Amino acid sequence: RFSGEGPGNPEFGREANKALPRIVPTETELRFSRTICLRAAHYPFEPNPNILVVAGINDKPMITVNYKNQEKQLCAEEVSSMILTKMREISETYLGSPVKNAVVTVPAYFSDSQRKATIDAGAIAGLNVMRIMNEPTAAAVAYGLDKITNCVGERNIFVFDLGGGTFDVSLLTIKDNVFQVKATAGNTHLGGEDFDNRMVDYFVQEFKRKKK
Repeated sequence: RFSGEGPGNPEFGREANKALPRIVPTETELRFSRTICLRAAHYPFEPNPNILVVAGINDKPMITVNYKNQEKQLCAEEVSSMILTKMREISETYLGSPVKNAVVTVPAYFSDSQRKATIDAGAIAGLNVMRIMNEPTAAAVAYGLDKITNCVGERNIFVFDLGGGTFDVSLLTIKDNVFQVKATAGNTHLGGEDFDNRMVDYFVQEFKRKKK
């Protein structure tokens, strides 16, 4: 979420949510959270024939993309910063005021180095990343679980997060409006795009079978 600097300073809530569109790269669609701050030798999933990943400096995975008819090699942090920059520009247009601060969410399983890389991406985008928040915690806040009035003592919360590219489950506790992530697990290569690919493969085979 971004915080505006103008009158009213709509930092949180529905108005801030309106300033956060989904942005998908137009020519190369990737899940960059899978590769951020990892070594190429530890590339976490089988290569996609449509995506070329090569080893860069210090064995950092570099993603080869075609942009405006030019081939470029970018690390995940650079692509993340490009997306954050575009989001900041759209937010400033909508809010009519400069946007300097942001709270950025990351998967709960992100390591310290991956979180630092995310902060660096925000800095490249010209943002002051005020805080890195775990995605399951952000989901719990979005559902207003921190506003439950009948919550006495400590309460356990199970967050099931099936996204476009990853699948995560997390166990949180909430006490006195403070969230703590106790455990997290999941699959970084299971999500909506994988279901889409399976469905496409299935219907292609069905079409071929019926058109024999």
